[in-house]
Amino acid sequence: MDLQRKATEVVLADPAVAGVGSSVGPSPYSASVNRGRLFISLKPLNQRGNITTLQVVERLRAKLNQIPGIRTFMFPAQDLRVGGRQSDAQYQFTLWSADIEELQKWVPRVVDRVKRVPGVVDVTTDREQGGLQANITIDRDAAARFGARVQDIDNALNNAFSQRQISTIYGPRNQYRVILEVDAAYQRDPTDLAHIYVPGSSNAQVPLSAVTKYERGIAPLVVNHQGQFPSVTITYNLAPNALIEDVTRSIEQAVAEMHIPDIVRADFSGDVQAYRQAVGAQPLLLLAALVAVYIVLGVLYESLAHPLTIISTLPSAGLGALLALEISGTELSVIAFIGIILLIGIVKKNGIMMVDFALDGERRLGLPPQRAIHNACLARFRPILMTTLAAMLGALPLVIAIGPGSELRRPLGITIIGGLLVSQVLTLYTTPVIYLLLDRLHRKLGGANISFIRRRPPPLQPAE
Repeated sequence: MDLQRKATEVVLADPAVAGVGSSVGPSPYSASVNRGRLFISLKPLNQRGNITTLQVVERLRAKLNQIPGIRTFMFPAQDLRVGGRQSDAQYQFTLWSADIEELQKWVPRVVDRVKRVPGVVDVTTDREQGGLQANITIDRDAAARFGARVQDIDNALNNAFSQRQISTIYGPRNQYRVILEVDAAYQRDPTDLAHIYVPGSSNAQVPLSAVTKYERGIAPLVVNHQGQFPSVTITYNLAPNALIEDVTRSIEQAVAEMHIPDIVRADFSGDVQAYRQAVGAQPLLLLAALVAVYIVLGVLYESLAHPLTIISTLPSAGLGALLALEISGTELSVIAFIGIILLIGIVKKNGIMMVDFALDGERRLGLPPQRAIHNACLARFRPILMTTLAAMLGALPLVIAIGPGSELRRPLGITIIGGLLVSQVLTLYTTPVIYLLLDRLHRKLGGANISFIRRRPPPLQPAE
C-alpha cells in the first residue's frame, strides 16, 4: 500500500494529470494479490500544452522507475482493443505448451531475449512464479505404526487451513457461516504443522509432523491458459518513434534464432495479431473493391474497356494519400487504409463524369473520340471541382479536431484530403489520354464501333 501510495503521488504531481484512481489486490483480470492498478485521466490536450498521451507516459515512466521496490508499467487506453487478455503493456507475445515444466524453462530465456530487441520497453510477463508452497508427503509406515488413517490426515489439514465451513447460525434476519481454521499465527511457516494433531490408535492424538514430511517449494500464483494449454504472455510497449512492423519482425527473428523446441509454441496475440491479420487481408480487400467497381461500371457502360479508364483515376488518389501520410508523419494504420478504400468511391466519380459525357457525345452527337473527351473535360470541370472541394472540406474537421479520440480519426481525414487533392490535379490530364488509348486499342482489336448516332425508332403504323 505504501509503494502504491508513492506511485500515486508521483502521478498526481505531473501537470498533465487530471485525476487518478487506485486499487490494490485481486481483480477480474488477475487473481494475484501483489498487484495494484492506477487509472489515470489526463487534462484536455490544449490544457496540457499539446503534449500527446505517449509523451506523458514517457515522462511518467522515467519518474516511476526511480521508486525502489515497485515496478510500474503504463500504456494509453485504446479506443479499440482487439483480443488478448488484460496485461501490463499494450502488445503481447504468448508462449504455450502442453508441458508446463518445459514452458517455465523457456519463458525466462525468451523474456531476456525480447528485452534486447531494439525499440522494445516495459517488457514483463503474467507469470507469477514467486508463490511459496509446502509439499506434504505422508509417511505411510509411520502412520501405520501410530494407527493414523490417510483420511484423518486429510481432514486435519482441511480443518486447519482450508477455511472449512462446519455450520450455519440462523439469526432473525441474517445467516452466519461458521468457519473452522487454526489461528493465523500458526499459518505462517511449515514448522507450524507440528501444532496439528491427528487421531491415532485408541484415539491418541499424534502430531502431524510424526506421520508426514514436508519440503518447501515455489509454485506459480497464477496459471493462464491459451485454449486448453498452459501459457505465459510476454507484454511490451514500443519506444518513441519505433514502428510496430519493425519491432514485430525483430521479435520474430530473435525468437527463431533461439531454436525453441517444437513442444513450446510461440505467437503474437492481441493487437499485434489483429494488426498482422489486417495487413495480410488488405491487398485482398483492395482487390475485391476494385473488382466490384469494375463489374458495376462494366454493366453500366456495356463495355470492358471504359471501366478501366475510370479505374485509372484511382492510383493518383492512392499516391496522394500516401504522400499526405508521409508529409504529416502519420503511420499507415488500419484507419488510414479505410480512408484509402473510401477514396475508391469518392475519386472514381471524376472519371465517371468525364467518360459518361464523352460517350454521350460519341453516341448521340456522333463526335470523334478526341472531340468528345475534350468537350467532356471543359463541361465537367466545374462539377468535378465542386464535388472535390465539398468532400475535402467535409474531411477537414477530422484533421484539425483536438477533442478526445481525435488521434484515431485524424489519419482518415489526412488520406481523404491528400488523395482528393492529387487526383484532382492529375485526373484532368491522365483520364483523356487513357480514354483515347483504350478507345484505339478497342478498335484495333476489332471491337464494335461505339461512335454511332442514336436514332429514334419509326412511329408505329396504325393497324388496318
